[in-house]
Amino acid sequence: MSVPVPRQREAPAPEAGPAALPDNGLTLLVIEDDPSGAFNVPEMLDTEGNRVRIRTARNLTEASRLLTDGVQCILLALPGPDHAGAGSLAALHEVLRLAPLHAVLVLTAEDDAERAAEAVRVGAQDFLFRGELDGRILSRAIRYAVERKRSDLAQRQLTESRLRAQENARLERGLLPTPLLDGSGLRFAARYRPGRSRALLGGDFYDTVRTPDGTVHAMIGDVCGHGPDEAALGVELRIAWRALTFAGLCGDQLLGTLQQVLENERADDEIFATLCTVDIAPDGRRAGVCLAGHPSPLAIRPSMAPRLLPTDENGPALGLLPNARWPRREVELGGAWSLMMYTDGLIEGRVGTGVQRLGQEGMVEIVARQVAEGRRGEELLDATVTEVRSLNGGELTDDLAVLLLDRG
Repeated sequence: MSVPVPRQREAPAPEAGPAALPDNGLTLLVIEDDPSGAFNVPEMLDTEGNRVRIRTARNLTEASRLLTDGVQCILLALPGPDHAGAGSLAALHEVLRLAPLHAVLVLTAEDDAERAAEAVRVGAQDFLFRGELDGRILSRAIRYAVERKRSDLAQRQLTESRLRAQENARLERGLLPTPLLDGSGLRFAARYRPGRSRALLGGDFYDTVRTPDGTVHAMIGDVCGHGPDEAALGVELRIAWRALTFAGLCGDQLLGTLQQVLENERADDEIFATLCTVDIAPDGRRAGVCLAGHPSPLAIRPSMAPRLLPTDENGPALGLLPNARWPRREVELGGAWSLMMYTDGLIEGRVGTGVQRLGQEGMVEIVARQVAEGRRGEELLDATVTEVRSLNGGELTDDLAVLLLDRG
């Protein structure tokens, strides 16, 4: 596109120019696309009484150089109907591609109303005819176009946010299932908080089911990383764990099969997942524990200080070592107990403003204090998570999931 230079054309602004513009100023970029000659842009004032600044470009290459954050609106003058290719909106399509966040006005001849309306359908905020181009009308059209573009962008962002929230909700339902514990006599509580501000989901997952023989199986895991890809992999592992558990697999055989699922489903060979599984005998007094690079559960018993279950037979995280093994260790729970399973988001938060981490010992101290004050179940989880966040000075950076089973 090659056209004469409009009479009010400014020299290209220096690199620091847009940043120096007043906050309440308004800048219009005029792109003249009519080979028949240039037009005069009338002088205009914005709502604050400031003169509207005008930049002009002879072609799209020059327009792309002048298009900065300081420009609020673009006025694209299309060729008249007597010129070859006048029915084309190619220039408008290119402007919309170059400036997806800017308001765009189209200027056409009075007898080209059909193409003007088509320009709005394509994506321009409004159109003007050359014969009505005076300062008052143009100033009003610019303000309208800018506000309409803001509204369109806000609506688009809201729609995209809703779609993301719906997708995340579907993934979250897969990460945080309804426990299947009917007839077990156990009470269940859980808390889940994704890391990062305003995040909706993370890579942590858990599940609890009771098989026909009366055994209660619980699992909690953590896929390395954050976001929907990690969450989707967590959902796959959780569903696979539930299916394999109902099929009768347990311990090393179960974890070995889950590692095969992970290796086939992960997007990158560097992706791994930690996992803790617990199978509680039908009488509720004993449990088998398998750890795949995961923190050990915390056992809470009456008249005893909370303590971590032994970890001397911990296996590697899933996806790290081929042909790995995960020994199952049996532990005595007794008649009344609580078992807390958690991901490392609960213990890797900071303590104060320094570099010290809470760690498992710090977590045990928090839980012991809350238990001594009489908190159990849901209340215990809420108080523990609240104190961990408080010590960290705000939201945790890592995903956090905590699962609590109570008996007696």
